[in-house]
Amino acid sequence: MASFVGKFESNKQDWTTPDSMWKPLDDEFEFTLDVAASKENTKCTNYISEEQDAMRVSWSGACWLNPPYGRGYSLSAWVRRANEQAKNGCIVVMLIPARTNTEWWHTYCQPAEVRFVRGRPKFGGAKYGLPWPLAIVIMKPDKKRNPDD
Repeated sequence: MASFVGKFESNKQDWTTPDSMWKPLDDEFEFTLDVAASKENTKCTNYISEEQDAMRVSWSGACWLNPPYGRGYSLSAWVRRANEQAKNGCIVVMLIPARTNTEWWHTYCQPAEVRFVRGRPKFGGAKYGLPWPLAIVIMKPDKKRNPDD
């Protein structure tokens, strides 16, 4: 088991989304903003950098979010923020681990549109694909997403 786990451990938190996964979504949603990106890994001309802090600035348009894991904010915080920004008028499409046993998944993701990812995509030159299930979660401004609405 230790050798299996070691294949997927990394200090890197900002893996680039594979174009094969992102491009069809961009064709569908025409993204205008990459919410959690750097100059090196952004998928859009407009992006919010770590220094700008997507948790503190407003999002607009059609937003792509592949959140960094383990850098400052929990996955549940990213999902809550996406929900807030969708309520404020954005379309937010995020690529996240499918953590269907969590409270935040049931509160925020389950009411949204969810597309489960098949296979183990390889991110940004990684040697191996991710071992956990992934989902594309789509939050739209016109959808009731949680009991706080």
